[in-house]
This record gives sequence, structure tokens and C-alpha cells, in this order.
Amino acid sequence: MPRYRYALPQLEGGTFLADAGLETDLIFNHGIEIREFAAHTLLPEAEGRAALERYFTGFLDLARETGAGFVLDTVTWKAHRHWAADLGQDADELRAANEDAVGLASALRARFDGGAPIVINAVIGPRGDAYRPDRKIPADEAEAYYAEQLGWLADTEADMVTGLTFNQSSEAIGLVRAATASDLPVAISFTVETDGRLPDGQSLGEAIRAVDDATAGGTAYFMVNCAHPDHFADALEDADWARRIRGIRANASRRSHAELDEAPELDPGDPHELGQLYAALHARMPWLNLFGACCGGDLRHVTQIAGALRTVGGFEPAR
Repeated sequence: MPRYRYALPQLEGGTFLADAGLETDLIFNHGIEIREFAAHTLLPEAEGRAALERYFTGFLDLARETGAGFVLDTVTWKAHRHWAADLGQDADELRAANEDAVGLASALRARFDGGAPIVINAVIGPRGDAYRPDRKIPADEAEAYYAEQLGWLADTEADMVTGLTFNQSSEAIGLVRAATASDLPVAISFTVETDGRLPDGQSLGEAIRAVDDATAGGTAYFMVNCAHPDHFADALEDADWARRIRGIRANASRRSHAELDEAPELDPGDPHELGQLYAALHARMPWLNLFGACCGGDLRHVTQIAGALRTVGGFEPAR
């Protein structure tokens, strides 16, 4: 049974950590191929599954050592029907992948039980390219589309779902409506361009307000991911919409999405500097309490983030 589905502990305070750029870390730092950038394809392979376990174990160790809670993601970002043809998987195989991914997370949580809360978070990716949306997706269409994957996840031990690297508010609205219908708590994490706006030009504040207005505030909280802090820090302000943001999972690199797509090598940025930038964000937005990293980031970056927050008094053990 889900442990926290009806009372998410990260909403009650305390510092929670998350992982980093799983795919980029495994591909570039560990030489593990990931077919179509879909990490769930590693689950049936002994070597791939072991790599996923090692990856998450490092972050769970860090959370235990620091007293932080942990939001444990599942490798389900591309485990939905939009990618079925590219992956050569049918709906039954995708459903099995979602169930297996939650099973892996559940087994990892059992190994680290006894400390701060570990929340199993089923990750939902957008339809199409997260960096370059193919088209505008109406909310009603998105609601009907995501109902399938959410239906699979509702019967698992997942405590919540997060729309990660979403790039348009209408698609996010559909996901929130579908999650509400499936009785699943949902977070939305937007990605922005170097100007702090979504790819269609909508500001972050406008996007968050649009989702809340269309769903009666149905989102548990919002996040920003897959962009460097320099890309969105100036867009943040002390406003009601900004107080809906609880989490940051920034890229390690200052490169634009287009530059990252074209780069032949990983740009890990400066882990220490990234930690300092997170501490500065927390000083401006002390209600932030969920911290991880994204593309180019790995355990080094999240370790530096946790250390920087502790140094400035922005770290509170989770209960």
C-alpha cells in the first residue's frame, strides 16, 4: 500500500533531497547506454538494474547521513504511450515497466527505512521533446492521454506523481486533472529557457497561475528543473505564485537547451558553485525545501547543495 499518498511529508516542512541527472550521469560518467534516453529500458537487464540501484543508493546514503527526507523518483519519465513506437513497446509492456519501476523504488525504500521519510514519486514526462515542444497540447487532450499511465500507477505503491520537465501550462493542467481523478497527489516541475520563460514565451508566474486557476489549486506544489539557476533566478519574486514553488532541480550547466542538445560531451559545471547558488535561492525563498539536480548533475552536486544549505542554516532535518 502507498505510505504517504494521503499525507505528503514534504508539505509539513523539513529538508528533502532528490537525485540528479540520472540519464546523463549513467551515460556520460558510467558508460551505460540508455535506449532512447528511456531509463525504464534498463530494468529488465541485470547490469542496467544494478546500475540504477547503485545510482539511487548514493543519494539515499546522503539523505540518511544528513537527516534529510528523500523524494525517490521512479524511472518512468518516458514509460508512456507517446514513446511506444520508438521503444518498440506496447501498452502491456509499458504498464509492466511502470509497475517494475515502482517496485524497484519500493525495494530501495525498504533498505533505507528507519530514518527520515522516503517518498516514492512516479515521474511523468511530457509528450514530445521536453526542450522543443512539437505542438500546443490542449488540457482536455492531455487529461485523457495521461489517464492511462496514471491508472497504471494508481494501483502501485507510488505515493505521488510529478510532471517533470513540463514545458507548457495546458499540458500540465491536463496532467493535474488526470491525477486528481486518479486520487494521486501531483507536483508540476516546469523547465524554462535562458530568459526564465517557458518555450512558448509564457512566464513562470503566468504558467503556475494558469495551472492553479484551471485546477482549483489541485497541484500539491510546483518545481523548476532542467535549467541553470542563472536562467530563472531573476524571474522569481516574493509573490503568491512563487510561494507555490517548493523544489529546485537545476542543471549543472549554464548552456541553453539547444546548446546542450548539440554538445558532444557532458558539461558538469561547478558543483561547489551550484551549491552556493542554491543557498542564495533559499535565502530569497526560505519556503523551498526540496533540492536535487538535473542534466549534468550527479551525487557530487547534490552533496554540495546539501552542504551549502547546512552552512547558511537552510537545512532542517525531516521528520
